[in-house]
Amino acid sequence: MIHPTAIVDPQARLADDVEVGAYSIIGADVEIGSGSVIGPHVVIHGPTRIGTDNRIYQFASVGEACQDLKYKGEPTRLEIGDRNTIREYATLHRGTTQDQGLTRVGSDNLLMVSTHVAHDCLVGDHVILSNGASLAGHVTVEDHVILSGFTLVHQFCRIGQHAFAGMGSGVNRDVPPCTLVSGNPAQPHGINSEGLKRRGFEPETIRAIKNAYKILYLSGRKLDDAIKEIASTANGIAALESFVSFLENSQRSIVR
Repeated sequence: MIHPTAIVDPQARLADDVEVGAYSIIGADVEIGSGSVIGPHVVIHGPTRIGTDNRIYQFASVGEACQDLKYKGEPTRLEIGDRNTIREYATLHRGTTQDQGLTRVGSDNLLMVSTHVAHDCLVGDHVILSNGASLAGHVTVEDHVILSGFTLVHQFCRIGQHAFAGMGSGVNRDVPPCTLVSGNPAQPHGINSEGLKRRGFEPETIRAIKNAYKILYLSGRKLDDAIKEIASTANGIAALESFVSFLENSQRSIVR
């Protein structure tokens, strides 16, 4: 299962059925779970934990030290969940002690060619980063987000669940859940209706989210007033409650 030209550190812990392709390098303090396939010419440094049934393609760099100039070699980590696909030339860096010392990628994600996940990023589940999409440090990407090709996300931004960013977007503020943005700097352009339909959202829930978007972006209300109005219409709808919570906890303000 391990190609004879691959170099696997004796301290690495690989499940018995892990495949490692030609000329790949697996460093010390790397753990890879069952069913995972590491292609040729992949470099994985530790401390890094990779779950089960992941597929990492050739020339990816996983668990490397970050590019933050404040990083001085402190022991930090990268954690990757299960069933992820990490394509060619993707780069995923470990965290820094300026944050929690952790970069984390969840499960069932697709990181396409030349994507970048910088230090201290938190990526949820069922996320798609299209070719060339890049996350700067300390970015949070919630579940079911899609970032189209060459989207760039500024440090410390949050992308809410089910949000969608169009090709070449420059995201420098938080993107509320279910919101569609595009442009540089990114601007809101409605809700991600098609994505919500595909994920089984009921029509009345989609209408409620659309109404919340109108209150936030089209009513002319100040942000605090818009949040209060949306909260008053939530009526136990989980998607709206998450929407309100996201707005209330935004640290960088939102695209608006």
